[in-house]
Amino acid sequence: MGKMIDILCSGHAACPGCIDAVSARHVLAALGPDCVAVMPPSCMAVIAGPQPFSGLRIPVYQASLESAAASACGLRRALDVRGRTETQVVVLAGDGGTYDIGLQCLSSAAERNENILYVCFDNEGYMNTGAQKSSSTPRYAKTGSTPAGKPTRKKNFTEIMAAHRVPYAATATAGFLRDLVRKVEKAKSLRGTRVLTLLIPCLDGWGVPEDQGIAVARLAVQSGMFPLYEVEDGLRYTLNDPPKSRPVRDYLMSQGRYRNLGDAQLDELQREVDADWARLEQRAQASAVQ
Repeated sequence: MGKMIDILCSGHAACPGCIDAVSARHVLAALGPDCVAVMPPSCMAVIAGPQPFSGLRIPVYQASLESAAASACGLRRALDVRGRTETQVVVLAGDGGTYDIGLQCLSSAAERNENILYVCFDNEGYMNTGAQKSSSTPRYAKTGSTPAGKPTRKKNFTEIMAAHRVPYAATATAGFLRDLVRKVEKAKSLRGTRVLTLLIPCLDGWGVPEDQGIAVARLAVQSGMFPLYEVEDGLRYTLNDPPKSRPVRDYLMSQGRYRNLGDAQLDELQREVDADWARLEQRAQASAVQ
């Protein structure tokens, strides 16, 4: 991947072993220094530090939780007026500010195909305020607000963005770093609304040891709980390696938030994952013959 230019400084406020910080470091290095970041309240905003200070070597604007995409659109237009058309505007947001509170603004930006890159650091909950559930939290996961397990499924955010026919929507994780960096570079090369969703195992919120975040991220992909794929123009699907090869149980039992599950619930989640994987395979195969 060549020599990395660190844009995320050392001494930031991330938890020990935090995958959010690892992911941000590589995303920003792939984008390069000609970049402006927008951050709503999130773990990433805590990691970077409060305005007017920042742990990033690029300009940072901290927006309200609901307005990150709108703020990015405003910055994009201001930079274009100044002739800085090649400067990247990137939103670094959590799933609470993306799947939930910020979805309206992001949907509007996507409908207009605004020229911004939106990166969601998806740790599947409101983790820096007590690990409450978000609409990204998977079924049966224990959180601060669902102590008996969340009864509903995780929102399929990538499919929602694909339905807007944006140029590029993809999933990635630091567990498969080359794939993540490739997708950031691909998104950088495009114009229009580009959306990347990165799975971020939250060590404390998920009940994962400090040295196991990357391993759990890999299990998420290998089990099919978080498939790696790309959607171009809302139509062309590409499934990325590795394929689904591990039982869902391996992934779930690596985390404290699922250790109350019985066999019936594990079997139900396995059936859901198998059905979702089959649907993605069908779409990828259909795209290949177009």
